[in-house]
Amino acid sequence: MDTTADVCVVGAGPAGLTLSLLLVRSGLSTVLVERSGSLAREYRGEILQPGGQRLLAQLGVLDGARERGSHELTGFQLRDGGRVLFDVDYRRLPPPYDRLLSIPQQHVLAELLERCHDYPGFTYLGGTRVSGLIREAGRVRGVTVHGDGGSRSIHAGWVVGADGRYSKVRRLADIGYDRLEVFSHDLLWFKVPAGDCAPATVQVVRGGGNPVLIHRSYPDQVQIGWSLPHGTYQQVTEVGVGAVADGVGRALPAYAATVRDCLTGLDKLSLLDVFAGEARQWAEPGLVLIGDAAHTHSPLGAQGINLAIQDAVALHPALVAEAAGEETGAVDRYIRARRRDIKSVLKFQVIQSRAMFSASPVADFIRPKAVAVLAHTPAYRHLTTKVAYGNAAITVHDGLFMAPAGRSAR
Repeated sequence: MDTTADVCVVGAGPAGLTLSLLLVRSGLSTVLVERSGSLAREYRGEILQPGGQRLLAQLGVLDGARERGSHELTGFQLRDGGRVLFDVDYRRLPPPYDRLLSIPQQHVLAELLERCHDYPGFTYLGGTRVSGLIREAGRVRGVTVHGDGGSRSIHAGWVVGADGRYSKVRRLADIGYDRLEVFSHDLLWFKVPAGDCAPATVQVVRGGGNPVLIHRSYPDQVQIGWSLPHGTYQQVTEVGVGAVADGVGRALPAYAATVRDCLTGLDKLSLLDVFAGEARQWAEPGLVLIGDAAHTHSPLGAQGINLAIQDAVALHPALVAEAAGEETGAVDRYIRARRRDIKSVLKFQVIQSRAMFSASPVADFIRPKAVAVLAHTPAYRHLTTKVAYGNAAITVHDGLFMAPAGRSAR
């Protein structure tokens, strides 16, 4: 059965679900298409910065997501052996968003989806794949999809591609993508029991080998990211998982035995190919890309989920205006402004990567001295605020919201 809606959003990640909730609360009928049949899958992005927390709170979903399970973290540290080189204490930020939040992404998505179902204009198509774009008179007018119920067409005034770094919508629109090899390391992710020594901060730990990223993960685990030179995973598979366990053990001696016990095979590891990238255009008539579909980032600084939420919040008033026929060019203006934010984030992430992961006698000598100087400058406070909040001017336009009128069909 074909469907008609004001907007069709493809991808039920943080960007797609946040935007869907904003749109249905603004009275726009919205169809959300998600290829997976369930939200119960592994996500590695678990850190919510204060900026993302603030926007989710404005949407009324933060408390519910936190009640599903989370951990507060007090900040970020760069450590080298027993020394703390860089200590960003988020408790110095203004409350109430003066902590990092380690929260399973599934908890955030489930809460957003539940709130979307409060609105009759919302339709969710899980386990459904987009197979094509509908075009009429030079404009995207919807998508064709295939799921358990067969194939159907979704006719919509706007299609939003929020379907990740390998976006199917972007490919179907034949929009080029520039992959930027600006990061020198990839990450192998895994989780182990937290035990009694889980850090209260997000940490990058250097010491005797490849740097390691670690933070506490709900319910009672730590998530560990072991760095390896970019593009060398094949070499890891040849030497075996023991090399990873040994490298992590050198950086994190308190977890050495636990890691050896838990890393019983390469199947316990998830490889994150770390790169930056950007779609050559973020929109065409009737179509706009957001989140990783438009721009891809490193996990450094825990920016991914936060940028996705900010994209959705910033796009929301532009789509409402365009859908109502009140304003043309609003989406283009959103893109021009948002691109400036994204370029700033990428530039800073490259600097972060070089500062934390570079390995040479000169870098090892300079790093602690440079960090000590930076920590006592106004630039340090500015960078902390920038990482924590992103573009703090982005806020939920709740004046566009309408009151709930019942429950939607699931």
